[in-house]
Amino acid sequence: MLLLALCVLNNSYGQGTKHSRTSKYTSYKGLIMAGYQGWHNTPEDGAGRGWGHYLQRGVFGPGNLKIDIWPTVDEYKQVYKTPFVLADGSPAWLPSDHDASTTDVRFKWMKQYGVDGVFMQRFVGNTRRSNPVVRNHFLKVMGDALRASKKYGRAISVMYDLSGSSDNDVTTVINDWKNLVDSLKITSGGDKQTYLYHNGKPLVVLWGVGFNDNRRYTLAGVEKMVDFLQNDPEYGGCSIMLGVPTYWRELGNDAIKDPHLHDLIRKVDVIHPWTIGRYGDETKYNAYQEVQKGDFAWCKENKVDYAPTVFPGFSWHNLNLTAKFDQIPRNRGDFYWMQLSNAIKNGAQMIYVAMFDEVDEGTAIEKVSKNPPVGPSPFVKFEDDIPNDYYLYLTGYA
Repeated sequence: MLLLALCVLNNSYGQGTKHSRTSKYTSYKGLIMAGYQGWHNTPEDGAGRGWGHYLQRGVFGPGNLKIDIWPTVDEYKQVYKTPFVLADGSPAWLPSDHDASTTDVRFKWMKQYGVDGVFMQRFVGNTRRSNPVVRNHFLKVMGDALRASKKYGRAISVMYDLSGSSDNDVTTVINDWKNLVDSLKITSGGDKQTYLYHNGKPLVVLWGVGFNDNRRYTLAGVEKMVDFLQNDPEYGGCSIMLGVPTYWRELGNDAIKDPHLHDLIRKVDVIHPWTIGRYGDETKYNAYQEVQKGDFAWCKENKVDYAPTVFPGFSWHNLNLTAKFDQIPRNRGDFYWMQLSNAIKNGAQMIYVAMFDEVDEGTAIEKVSKNPPVGPSPFVKFEDDIPNDYYLYLTGYA
């Protein structure tokens, strides 16, 4: 009878729920995770998206592109010729995220350098069934990433970016989560699966909650998503992380002035404030640290975990020609390392890195070409004595 009771107890989590009881990664604590976009395409990759997320103003060529960092390509199995040329006159090449081999190489780097894993960014608009070409691309990238995470033992989680959505998209998010759980089996791979759990449950992120930039969704809409992900008998039972503004605690600056934001935060497991561009050098970061220390204290008092955001630098001139090139310089890695080391000193038990492959806004930690194309489009390069893998190294070292 005792053995029977133990068997029933051990299987109780599987009664009705779609998720496995646990994972190889049982907690976000102790991990450093990066955001992962996976949104770049080429005309010959089979996705049907052309130069997706590379081109700008409908054109891809010198003077017209979105990226400020040119990735190194020598380790990718499949790359594509571009209209750009290098200093020696030879053509420049780029990878596509639609190729499984691209994803495989990046997860291999994560293991090699000690990056614990990634949050797969899923913009809500890219998950709608009314947009099948885009939707199919991101489903493929998600599947490729899931397989690579298992192959290389890296943690993986889903992050819904609510930007551009409305309260009508509550069902869009719910249906996409159901589809990922059912079709990709992302949370039902058994005790050794690599989907990230936290507080004993699969971790799902809702990013973009509480910003004051006139978004078309409301806290009430977000609360419906939270309720489903926490309480649905089949697809719920999840832990939740909210991506919130830098000044969420003060309810000012980039945050809405609605105290209900704090009520919502108290219902979830983790928050991570978005700090990109809120400080632009080491001096301004030092001033921001006082905000972060207050955040840690609030979260401790309210029993919510806190994942600070760190980023290596920022540049989006090619995306926005009026913006200053190399707007937030990397400064030989000092800017990034100051954030990493002080976040840990201030009490961080988990860290979010923006981002792994965000070459559009110049925050990528992946390997970067030190010999980018020449011509009218400028590209951020590391200092001559800084290796192209330096930010992967710093991330893993932290």
